[in-house]
Amino acid sequence: MDYTCCTLCPRMCRVDRTRRTGYCGCSSVLTAARAALHRWEEPCISGNGAGGSGTVFFSGCTLRCCFCQNHQISSGHFGKPLTAEHLASVFLRLEDQGAFNINLVTPTQYLPDIIKALDLVRHKLSIPVVYNSGGYERVETLKKLEGYVDIYLPDLKYFDPALSSKYSNAPDYFEFAAPALQEMVRQTGAPSWKTGSSLLARGTVIRHMVLPGCRQDSIRLLHWIRDSLPPHSFLISLLSQYTPFFHSSDYPEINRRVTSFEYGKVVDAAIDLGLTEGYMQEKSSAKEEYTPPFDLEGLNDF
Repeated sequence: MDYTCCTLCPRMCRVDRTRRTGYCGCSSVLTAARAALHRWEEPCISGNGAGGSGTVFFSGCTLRCCFCQNHQISSGHFGKPLTAEHLASVFLRLEDQGAFNINLVTPTQYLPDIIKALDLVRHKLSIPVVYNSGGYERVETLKKLEGYVDIYLPDLKYFDPALSSKYSNAPDYFEFAAPALQEMVRQTGAPSWKTGSSLLARGTVIRHMVLPGCRQDSIRLLHWIRDSLPPHSFLISLLSQYTPFFHSSDYPEINRRVTSFEYGKVVDAAIDLGLTEGYMQEKSSAKEEYTPPFDLEGLNDF
């Protein structure tokens, strides 16, 4: 697994990233925009008080979501170059600051360096490693992460290829995301918890954000989850926080927030299907405040 003929993600662009950028917009130089405690993940990841999730936000992305709230780094590629040794130091510093876990946000395009960094320090880390991605992954790549990742935190965005093509330029999104989630669940097994705490020690949390006008697609995804994953082998997180952003205005049908009716119908379907282990959000959660400032916090002295 390296950058010289890149096949890390389903785009399989086979670009030599030591010479030019791939579809993700990234070269072979690892770049990140923030490394700090984050308190806006699910409670089992961020906790409910002091501390937080030790998030490292990487630059670039393998998707092209028109509503991306992280577009400054995902498509704008803002960030600071780091070596694997720098990244290893970042991980240790986050643990020293009280992080409950190391949360790798959009990491796929830099996995060769991330694995090098983890090899340098995982014998020193006493907290879980979280792989936080858009769900658009190759099983072959995920298999190389076995033993490195304790918690998978993937999105499951779309069932319908017409939607994933239109809004994320990935007509094959579900074709790859479905087996990827099955592999994640296989690796982690059923959720387990830190002793005496509500923090997740190991497991998979499947996120799905309900989009305006797309509740039927959401319900199809819920049926797939119920039919395709072993019971009690994952947590589910249904998000109502969609906020029109970035290029949402180019698509009038999603240039609004999700209604209580739409979100409620998806929650009702999850309950009817027995998918009750996990989280749902209050409607008031649709806020841009969930996106932290990308100001190189935690990285300025490298």
